[in-house]
Amino acid sequence: MEMEKEKRRVDLVTGGVLMGLVLSSLDQTIVSTAMPTITKELGGLSLYSWVFAIYMLTSTTSMPIYGKMADLFGPRKMYLIGLFLFLSGSLLCGMANSMTGLIAARGIQGLGAGALMPVAFIIVGELYPPEKRGKFQGLFGAVFAITSILGPTIGGIIVEHLSWGWIFFINLPIGIASILIIALAFRDQRQYDKKPVIDWYGATSLSTAIILILLSLVMESREYKIGLGGAGILFLGLFIWIETKAKEPLLPLSLFRIPAIGYGNLAGFFVSAALFGAIAYIPLFVQEVRGASPSEAGFLLVPLMLSAAISSTLGGRWMAKASFRAILIPSLLIMATGFFLLSTMDVGTTNTQLVSYLIVTGLGMGTIYPALGTAAHSAVKPQDRGVAMSTSQLFRSIGGTIGVSVLGSIVEWRMREGLVFSEALHDVFITGLFLIGISLIASIRLGNTRLLDKEPRHSHSSNSGVPKQ
Repeated sequence: MEMEKEKRRVDLVTGGVLMGLVLSSLDQTIVSTAMPTITKELGGLSLYSWVFAIYMLTSTTSMPIYGKMADLFGPRKMYLIGLFLFLSGSLLCGMANSMTGLIAARGIQGLGAGALMPVAFIIVGELYPPEKRGKFQGLFGAVFAITSILGPTIGGIIVEHLSWGWIFFINLPIGIASILIIALAFRDQRQYDKKPVIDWYGATSLSTAIILILLSLVMESREYKIGLGGAGILFLGLFIWIETKAKEPLLPLSLFRIPAIGYGNLAGFFVSAALFGAIAYIPLFVQEVRGASPSEAGFLLVPLMLSAAISSTLGGRWMAKASFRAILIPSLLIMATGFFLLSTMDVGTTNTQLVSYLIVTGLGMGTIYPALGTAAHSAVKPQDRGVAMSTSQLFRSIGGTIGVSVLGSIVEWRMREGLVFSEALHDVFITGLFLIGISLIASIRLGNTRLLDKEPRHSHSSNSGVPKQ
């Protein structure tokens, strides 16, 4: 009876974490569908990109801070704080009556979103023994892929039949349910220092560096790009120096000597740069070259996400049996094959061919992020898991942002030279292949790190993160 209660509580907490993950991933796609309608109603077309940029800035900047705070104060507190901020921002977004107000509310929403994904994975580590963590990392990857498919469709239905504010209000019932579940059913297992030392100088310098670097990517002026980027690099250097002196560093630099952290973050950075930078142009190719409607272009991405969801689920199960390198290398090679096929697209490419190329790409990409996340989580002691997971997420997020900027610049440059869009897109996917190659080399350097070698097996109830009766 006791074990049955324990299992039900663990399942309940898992469901609560999944709800928060759904909110985080759904928000990234549902808002883009509604933005044209929002802009017509609120005006402020010149501020359009800032609705996305401010969310990216605040969520990315807050990730490493939440990770460290989870190590110092426990993942339960940080997850609840992040979810509260996300829901507060969602409520304010739905009530916004100006573009400026919407941007400010999106900033608050992003501050909360920075906790949802990295801290969710920390909670999984508290709930499940090592041999089951890979399975749930794969499940989370599948949830992310499926919500990426549903987001545009749900956004379109809400805007068409309700008001655009409901794309934000829809977060409230799901989020409140998640808060109640986590607050009532989950308890941190470790004891935390009641007076922890907080690395405020490190947090300030890293946040400033991230903000400046990301701003340099969204600014159109070349002078601003160079100035902000240079200042960001200087603050990054200052942050590294501070971390060598800090008593309790925000990001212990010694972690990067662990292959699963150092090389894993490199692999995540470059594969994200390739994936987000290149795949962003598929809908544009379908519309501009093939003459398809926006909805048709969106549907063509469904095979990519579905195949990624399938391989993510399967990859999670393989983690208990194979090394992370043995999963990453074939996955990256399959993804590289998909990119090569996508680089051959031209006016004569049929929808059937394009769908088959995207399926190949999705089958490769689906296992990569769960494997990298689980590798980072399993490579460190419990007191460093927050930092490890948030750093992994940070590198992927910045990699994707830089990839979109760099590959977008390649398209503009090649088209200025007289190439048509489909020809310029060829160079984008070839560049993506090069980035995947770097990720492949980094993955090889992971060595024979395995999920179950880092810590001993233990019973389900001994590390469930759930209070016992």
